[in-house]
Amino acid sequence: MDKPLIVILGAGLGGTLAAYEIRAAVGNRADVMTVSDTNTYSFVPSNPWVAVRWREPEAIQIHLPPVFERKKIGFSAVGAQRLHAEEKRLELKDGTSINYDYLVIATGPDLAFDEIEGLGPQGHTVSICQTAHAADAADAFDAFVANPGPIVVGAVQGASCYGPAYEFALILDTELRRRKIRDKVPMTFVTAEPYIGHLGLDGVGDTKSLLESELRERHIKWITNARVTGVEPDVMHVEEVGEDGAVRKTHDLPFGYSMLLPAFRGVPAIRDIAGLTNPRGFVIVDSHQRNPAFPEIFALGVCVAIPPTGPTPVPVGVPKTGFMIESMVTAIAANIAAILDGKEPAAEATWNAVCLADFGDGGVAFVAQPQIPPRNVNWSASGKWVHLAKIGFEKYFLRKIRRGESEPFYEKLALHVMGIRKLRF
Repeated sequence: MDKPLIVILGAGLGGTLAAYEIRAAVGNRADVMTVSDTNTYSFVPSNPWVAVRWREPEAIQIHLPPVFERKKIGFSAVGAQRLHAEEKRLELKDGTSINYDYLVIATGPDLAFDEIEGLGPQGHTVSICQTAHAADAADAFDAFVANPGPIVVGAVQGASCYGPAYEFALILDTELRRRKIRDKVPMTFVTAEPYIGHLGLDGVGDTKSLLESELRERHIKWITNARVTGVEPDVMHVEEVGEDGAVRKTHDLPFGYSMLLPAFRGVPAIRDIAGLTNPRGFVIVDSHQRNPAFPEIFALGVCVAIPPTGPTPVPVGVPKTGFMIESMVTAIAANIAAILDGKEPAAEATWNAVCLADFGDGGVAFVAQPQIPPRNVNWSASGKWVHLAKIGFEKYFLRKIRRGESEPFYEKLALHVMGIRKLRF
């Protein structure tokens, strides 16, 4: 009999690790294949460094086909056109199709720049969401420093990824000071968060005080509860909303350089499938990362639907952080292996968060167990050690991807010693 086919859709952080871990978990009992729209893995957490030329794109990218071939994982970079969930069929962009037995959706998000006029690389702001975007942002930054002016950085309404916005604002501050032109650059941080350091998580430890202090010491003004209504070539229009949802104040912010993180939504290939996705196109999953309507489909990472931590005057999404995504990967690998053994899925991801936010000359680290409050562990700290830790983590993680490993034994041991686990059982 033919072996069942497990298809992983996406080859970013979650998809690549899922391919490695599922391959190891199922052994020879199933075939494993990854479908992506690119044959290159990019370490997205380093994109802010690319945007100020602290890294070149090729330094944080890995050519995937040889790694997948070595690990006996099928691979296609054609890209998915449309998922036909009722038929267990994935239609590819070249017109061919793949019939799967199990599907793991790890696409990441579609970037909703179009929801705000003038936003994004096709408009008047740069982006660090993709490594190619960050490379273009570096070119724009080179032009900016030749003729410096105001900078606006932040995250718009509906965004669910706030850490990189803080990172980029503070990395820009560090780079401008190194160039001795910080005094020529007024900076404003614009965010949909109800307070600085909310992060879409209602804060972690004392992130409110830590990040407010960083912004204040670096002379970066901020606007919270912000709703961006439009962006023109050199001015951004922002509404500051009160607790009652009414507009308290409007701001017309001039800028010579701006990066705003957009809201996310599900990618077109999976959007608007009844029972699979919510109205924003995110995949609905149960506690085992499994879709209730299509039990052969699992999902992980940014494409998963997670409700906000609570009501806010301006819509604020919940981030899906790296370690949280890794815990989803481990749960899915265990659950698919259980199904192949004729058992019911039992593994549940902890959704713990371990994050390093780099500022170029320091940073903030936090641990949230679980990521969504209330928590068993709620800790944050700052210092120069965070910058060094992130450099080390970048090198370590890229080495894992090159070697085709998801979690080497020494990483598992270190996490166990620190009491940080990926699974609830």
